[in-house]
Amino acid sequence: MGKVPWGKHTNEHKEMRRPSVSGSDIAGLIAAGVFAVLVALLAVPIFKLGRVFDEIRVSIKQIADGTTPLIDEVTTTVATTNTQLTKVDGISNNISDATANISALSSLFAATLGSPLIKVAAFSYGVRQAFAGRNKPVRAKRSR
Repeated sequence: MGKVPWGKHTNEHKEMRRPSVSGSDIAGLIAAGVFAVLVALLAVPIFKLGRVFDEIRVSIKQIADGTTPLIDEVTTTVATTNTQLTKVDGISNNISDATANISALSSLFAATLGSPLIKVAAFSYGVRQAFAGRNKPVRAKRSR
């Protein structure tokens, strides 16, 4: 084939065939269109789900950022509480020792002064009753 000048047409190019479209081609185009619509419809919920995951990620980050100082404060509070409990334990030991000393002192007092003091109290009660009985007239006791 040689060069064809512009404006001149040869008969060789006029023999073009018309493309034929079969039923399967049309079915394939319809299926492709339905698939494109389906993809478009599924893209919207997937896009919204992506935004939900972004919000969840932001919320978790905010919770983590707020929790870290709270954990630090709780750690400080627990350490301070342990220090105070150590002091209270020391105070409790001192009170226990003081209670033991007071118990021993009261036992010693009861052993050394209690018995003679009870005897003096009983004697003074008897003397009071004797003096009180002298001033009252003697009543006769009833017998049953």
